[in-house]
Amino acid sequence: MRALLAVEWFKLWRQRRTYYALGALLAIEAMVMGSAYLQGAEIIDLALAGLRDTFYFEGNLLNGNLVTYFLLNSLWFHVPLILIIIVSGLLTTEYKDNTIQTVFMQPVGRWQYILSKYVVGIGFTLLIVTSLAISSFLFAYLLFGKGDLIVYLNGLVFYEQESAFWRLVGAFVAGAGITVFYSVVSLTLAVWVRESVTTWILSLLFLILANVLMKVDFNSELVHQLFFPKLNDTWQYFFISDIPYPRIAANLAVLAVYSIAAMGLGVYRFQKKELG
Repeated sequence: MRALLAVEWFKLWRQRRTYYALGALLAIEAMVMGSAYLQGAEIIDLALAGLRDTFYFEGNLLNGNLVTYFLLNSLWFHVPLILIIIVSGLLTTEYKDNTIQTVFMQPVGRWQYILSKYVVGIGFTLLIVTSLAISSFLFAYLLFGKGDLIVYLNGLVFYEQESAFWRLVGAFVAGAGITVFYSVVSLTLAVWVRESVTTWILSLLFLILANVLMKVDFNSELVHQLFFPKLNDTWQYFFISDIPYPRIAANLAVLAVYSIAAMGLGVYRFQKKELG
């Protein structure tokens, strides 16, 4: 299994699409920061227009914490979208290049082979989200400095610098759990579909539907707790004044169950499916 993992990591970093994906994520990060630099002050003035007549605001409201929060709002669709292409490609590329039959000329078990791809896909996803978190804080603080965070959730809420930092860290952790789920689903779809473009389309459709259904009120607390689209915004819970840690933990646990179930389905299907 260790040898399979090493080979999968090697193949992942030999693909040009991996570096294109990293470049795309950095480009998104740069565009968000550029927009914040050019228009951030106007956005804050608009948000506080009704309050400046009553309250006096002191300090730099357009700071690294706010810019990182802007990035968080923009990343949780784009990051899964890009990772879907990379992670599903771990398998679809093997079918496209007809190398999968060659692999099984060696004494390799099917479940070990496909499980190694899931493990590498999850590891790569966590690596990317961690790298985005580090680069977001680093560049945002360098360009915009530190300061209190202003968030609009059913009204304006202000958080001091230290509290804001740890809330943002928690949001990245929750976002990683969500992103892992979509990466696992994309690889499971690749097991069933095999073909790259079709897998990407179905994975994208799954991602879009999940984001649309997230906004739907099902008038059922049980559905809101267990239906995976309603778990997409778990990272936002870190910006509620009293952070609901039990709810966050429950949401991430449910997402983990969904991820394990999708992985199990993929492993089972791969063992039963013809390779040719």
